[in-house]
Amino acid sequence: MSGSDGSLLAPLTAGEWGDDEYAAFGALMALPGEKVPRAGSGHAADPLKFDIIGLLARHPKMARRFLTFNGWLLQRGELPLRLRELAVLRVAITRRSAFFWGEHFKVATEGGVPEEDIARLAKGNDGFVGVDRLVLDATDELIRHGRAEESTWRRLTEELGTHQAMELIFVVGTYAMLAMAFDTWRLAPPAGSAPLPAPPATNTVPL
Repeated sequence: MSGSDGSLLAPLTAGEWGDDEYAAFGALMALPGEKVPRAGSGHAADPLKFDIIGLLARHPKMARRFLTFNGWLLQRGELPLRLRELAVLRVAITRRSAFFWGEHFKVATEGGVPEEDIARLAKGNDGFVGVDRLVLDATDELIRHGRAEESTWRRLTEELGTHQAMELIFVVGTYAMLAMAFDTWRLAPPAGSAPLPAPPATNTVPL
């Protein structure tokens, strides 16, 4: 199941998609499996266009449950897209995940995050103020220590409310886990993805 490009695990081919795999992809989109476009159809949501889904679907029962949760975080969570994507991009640059930097550069910019803000994020946290800076600092603490400091948690709940503060922890944890998985499997970012910047001189978390 390794890929010809040097990856250690390859996405499913068109002939490997079945009912369980379509149900897993459907969980991300809140659709029943039978309504998911068929692999190789050329549809905008053709599973073959999403290597990340094709990899996760190699374990369809696990993928279905995980993608239900991840889909909720991305589509129905209360944490604003800007704050969520700042956190995900911080995870990507800290964990040196070219795949997730490329993917979430696109998600962030399509969601209205200015490219100049992403460029500043790549240099560290000093260019940010207010809740942006709070979220980035909290993300750094979560990655570095496996927890946010008590003072940080209190500030998060004061600024964001308990629901959004809780979601931030799960966003950081989810994407740190995904980066670990996809970097293990050597998944390359799609052609044309924004390149992973050099690590910032400050705010870099040792691994």
